[in-house]
Amino acid sequence: MTIHCYLADGTIWPNPPRPMALLPGSFNPLHIGHRQLAAIVAGRWNCEVHFELSIANVDKPDLPAEEVERRVAQFRGLAPVWVTRAPTFAEKAHLFPGTAFIIGHDTAVRLFDVKYYGHDSGKRDDALAFLRERGCRFVVAGRVDSNGLFRKWEQVNEMLEVIDEREFRVDVSSTELRINSY
Repeated sequence: MTIHCYLADGTIWPNPPRPMALLPGSFNPLHIGHRQLAAIVAGRWNCEVHFELSIANVDKPDLPAEEVERRVAQFRGLAPVWVTRAPTFAEKAHLFPGTAFIIGHDTAVRLFDVKYYGHDSGKRDDALAFLRERGCRFVVAGRVDSNGLFRKWEQVNEMLEVIDEREFRVDVSSTELRINSY
């Protein structure tokens, strides 16, 4: 499985320890919401938050090498970024045991949606059990949906910690930024 960690200066970190907190995303582009969310978790837990860019995605084609390089370059001077080929959280949990994944409401919905498990609730339940076994958890922030409504996560359990809207709300998305840049 592909995995590299780039330091903030752009060099590859040869044997990095696994991060305590990881913010996965496509980062097309990296924006203020990503940076602020990472800063909030870093402050809460007194740790460095790393980012993760997967070459493979369950909903999109694989990223070509030049696009990976362009997206990784956005992290220069900011934080370490892991480049993986781990499109699902079960695969991420294999690479990053004990890590807290920082996600938005939309990603949390997909985490529990049987569509992403071949419409098989048993596979979903097995994947969630694997995440628990690996000691992984999720920090969930609210997000504005395509209709302009702010969605926040309501269900809290041993795997899910919610960031309150008063602590974090940035109504921006990478998709919106791409649309408005043309």
